[in-house]
Parts: sequence; structure tokens; C-alpha cells
Amino acid sequence: MSDVSKLNSDPDRLLFAYWVPNVSGGLVVSKIAQKTSWDLKSNLRYAQTAEKGGFEYALTQIRFTASYGASNQHESVSFSQALLQGTEKLKVIAAILPGPWNPAVAAKQLASIDHYSDGRVAVNIVSGWFKGEFTAIGEWWLDHAERYRRSNEFMRCLRGIWTAPEDEGFTFAGDFYRFRNYKLSPKPVQKPHPPIFQGGNSDDARVNGAEVADWYFMNGNDLEGFSAQIQDVKARAAKVGREAHIRFAVNGFVIVRETEEEAIRVLQEIQGKADAEAVAAFANEVKNAGASTSNKRGMWATSTFNDLVQYNDGFKTKLIGTKEQVAERIVLLKSLGVNLVLTAFLHYDEEIEQFGREVLPLVRQLEAQGRGRDAEFEIAQTGDVYRKRTD
Repeated sequence: MSDVSKLNSDPDRLLFAYWVPNVSGGLVVSKIAQKTSWDLKSNLRYAQTAEKGGFEYALTQIRFTASYGASNQHESVSFSQALLQGTEKLKVIAAILPGPWNPAVAAKQLASIDHYSDGRVAVNIVSGWFKGEFTAIGEWWLDHAERYRRSNEFMRCLRGIWTAPEDEGFTFAGDFYRFRNYKLSPKPVQKPHPPIFQGGNSDDARVNGAEVADWYFMNGNDLEGFSAQIQDVKARAAKVGREAHIRFAVNGFVIVRETEEEAIRVLQEIQGKADAEAVAAFANEVKNAGASTSNKRGMWATSTFNDLVQYNDGFKTKLIGTKEQVAERIVLLKSLGVNLVLTAFLHYDEEIEQFGREVLPLVRQLEAQGRGRDAEFEIAQTGDVYRKRTD
């Protein structure tokens, strides 16, 4: 058995993923120097390093137009396929945006890629928050609830197309999509189908997570926020008989240094050198999106300027400190019900390897000791950090 296989042998282990920097500017909206590149050659190196270090997933980003420091963007599905061809075990989650994509096209693309990669592709359905991106490419901009309702149908169609009996095909009559006896061949390698991810904070996103997704992505948050969100989605899933089916993933920006003080100084430098104009524009766009929900609790609705320097509130997850501190906080997240931690880094050239070498083995050691199962115990150990701010 290889070292990575030993590292990831526990079926109850926490999974690790990383954001793929297939757009320029890195994962922070800051003018700080970064050792991170967005080209394919660099990303193949990151993917192979991550795979060797114990990461099991990677998530590509979806951007159609330049925005908020990301002046260049590679397309997510084709980039995912390229990474899969350059790796052996890593699963790649391709981001897809309903509107530009039809579920028939997405189902066909992903089923084919699943064959090319021996069953290693997944999909992240992004409902969309950037109005200018939709209007620039001639797509209708729907109200928040309608965007998520369209995503709900999109995910139902993906699953239906992938799993429909060969002799019957897929039939669906919705408000956004319609199919009549559509037969997909070949079906995906993964059974029953490739995993479907989606995220968001709003009630609309939580309904989708409970009803149709396999994985529910959460932005960074505090202890109470994580716990409330997980319990709410589980309760919604229980009403439709899916409580045991839905799993939870959380976004966290990782800064590991020799001392906590050094790690916090790096965070302060990232925020201090923020691209103020880009962050302000991003804040205006996403806060409008978050505040447009029925109860004003959509993504980014309460995020501060410093929070928004990292696209998905990753600083709030507090994976900032020594390797031991970060590992302790990760097992705390597991105890709350988190199944996967989605990481991002300042210096991809160095820090993916560092995380796999220093942090991930510590998490596995703690898991082997029984840690990450008792939320009350874990909160007593390290929960206070989530009740304090470092900025």
C-alpha cells in the first residue's frame, strides 16, 4: 500500500480539496506578491503535488469575463479534463453555470470525461451572482430565487439523464428544461452518477442542498454559523428522506507558519495590500446578491471588507496559525459535521506541498486518536478562536 493510500485508508476520514487557480490573480483580491500561477503547466504541477500529498479533490473555478482581479480565466470543464489527464487518483470538480450550459450538454460532457478519467469527475453547480457576466454573454439575469430554482431543475435533470433506464430514456417537464425520452450513452462510469456539489447560504441554496445535491458547500463562518447551517440543511433533507445522503464541505484559506503570530502577520499583509477598488466592486456585486434573498442571509450578506479579500470568506474559517493549530481546528470542523475541507493558499508553488507534508498527517493522527467525533469536546479545546477576530 502506498503512503497516500495508508494516509487515506480510514473510511470515516475527513476529505481534503483545493481551489484550482485556473484564473489569474490567485485566491485573494490583493496586490500582495503571490507564488501562484494560472497556466496549465503550473496547475498540472499543483495537481500532482496535491495528489501525492493526500488531497482527494480539486475544484476548478467558473468565470466568463474579467472581474475583481481575475483578468484571465481558463474554462472550467476543459481545464478539469486536462488536470484529470495529468493525474491518476485526484478527483476534479468542474464548475458549471446553468444558463450558459444546458443540462443535456453538461451531462454528455461529464459522462464522457468520466470515461476518460476512469470515474474521477464531479460537478459543482453555480447558480451565479455576477449580473454583468450574464448580460455580457446574452443570458437572462433571473431573480435570486429563480436562479436557484433553475439550478434545482438542472441538478434533477443531470441525475435523471445519468440514471434513466436505457430502454426508457429521460423525460422531464419543468419551467426551465424539458426532455422527452432522452437516452444518454454511454452512461458515466461512476454509479449511480458523478457527485453533484452546490453551495450558498440562502434558504434557496439550502433547499437545493437538501433536495438534489450530494454535497453542500459552505463559505467560511463562525461556530454558530456552521452548526446552524448544517443542522438546517439536515432538517430540510430529513423531510424528503435524504438526511443520510447529503454531505458538507467548507471553504477555508490556509496560512501555516512556524508561529501563530507570523501567520497572522501574513493575513494582515494580505488584507493590508488588498486591491481596494476591486474588493469594493466585488462587495457591491455580491452584497446585492446576498441581500436580494428573502431573509437577507444569502452569501456575503454580512461579510466585511477584510472578509471579502478572500472570495468565499475563507479567512473566517481560521485555518491560520501553526500546523498543530490548523490541524486542531480542522478536526473541530469535522466534529460539527463537515466532511470535506476546501483549501486555498497564498503561494501554491510551496503551500500545497507543505499542507500535505505537515498538516494532513497531523489531522490523520488526531482522527486515529478518536478526535473529530465529539463537538462539545472539540469546542472546549479550540473553539474560542472562532469567537475572536484577528483583523
